[in-house]
Amino acid sequence: MTGTHFNGVYPAMTTPFTPEGDIDFEQLRTDARRLVDAGVDGLVPVGSTGESATLTHDEHVEVVETVVDEVDEVPIIAGSGSNSTHEALELSRRSADAGADGLLLISPYYNKPEPAGMLEHYRTIADAVDVPQIVYNVPSRTGRNVDVDTVVELANHENVAGYKAASGDLNRISEVVERTRDEAFDVLSGDDGMTLPVLSVGGAGTISVVANVEPERTTALVHAALDGDFERARELHHELGPLTRQLFVETNPIPVKEAMEMRGHGTARMRPPLSRLSEQHRDRLRELLAALDGEQVGLEADR
Repeated sequence: MTGTHFNGVYPAMTTPFTPEGDIDFEQLRTDARRLVDAGVDGLVPVGSTGESATLTHDEHVEVVETVVDEVDEVPIIAGSGSNSTHEALELSRRSADAGADGLLLISPYYNKPEPAGMLEHYRTIADAVDVPQIVYNVPSRTGRNVDVDTVVELANHENVAGYKAASGDLNRISEVVERTRDEAFDVLSGDDGMTLPVLSVGGAGTISVVANVEPERTTALVHAALDGDFERARELHHELGPLTRQLFVETNPIPVKEAMEMRGHGTARMRPPLSRLSEQHRDRLRELLAALDGEQVGLEADR
C-alpha cells in the first residue's frame, strides 16, 4: 500500500457454499482471482457480505487464509469485528496471523456501548494487533452510530487507518473527513449508492458490494473521481444506480449472490437464516444485468 493506506475499490466478498452447506474454497479462490484480474485495489473477505455471522471462528480464519494464499497482488482486509471485545480481539489476532494486511472492525452490535465503551473496544484491539484497522460504522445493523468524536480520537492511533462509512449521513461522513485530514487516515464509502458523494467530499474509495458483480465499472467510477474526472464518475454512477438499488431490495448479501449466480460466478446458496432472493425480484435483477452486459463494449473501449 502506498500513499494512503486504503485507496480505491475493495469488494466486500461473498462466501460461497457447497450444497452441503460447507464453504466452497475452490469457488472462493476463483472469485478472488476474478476480482483482482478485473483491477480492484484490494479484497475484503468475511465481512457482513461474507456472512461472517454464520461462520465459526475456524471457518472465518480458513477463508482469510485461502484468499491470502490465492492473491498477493493487493491488500487483503479481513473482517474481524464482534460485539464482544474479547472475541473481536481473538479474531483480529488470528486474521493477522493468517496474513491479512488490514482489519475491518464493525462496531459492537446489540449491546450498544456508550462512547467510552466504544473507544475502549477499538483501542484494545489497536493496541494489541499491529496491522492497519478500519472502524466500520453501520448503524442499520448495529443499532448505534460511532460518534464522530470517537472516530477522530481513534484516528490518532497509529494502527487505526480508516473509517468505513455506512450511516447514509453525508454530513457526518464529511465531518469525519474534515477532522482527520491531517492524519494518515482514509474514509471509505460503505454504501454503494453513496460512493460518489463520499468521494466528492474527500473519501479515498469504497468497500463495495456492487463490485462483486461489476468490478470494472466500480473501479472505473472510483478512479475517475479520484483523478478529478467527475463527469465520467457521474456517468458511471448513474449507469450502476439501478443495479445498486436492486442489490439492496432484500437483505445483503441475498441479491448480490443471486446476481453472481446469474453471471456464472458460483451459486446463490446462503446459510440459514438467510434465504434465496424472492421470485418477484429476480426478473428485474436479470434485466438489469443484461442491460449492463450490453453496455460492456463501451466500457472496454474507454480503457
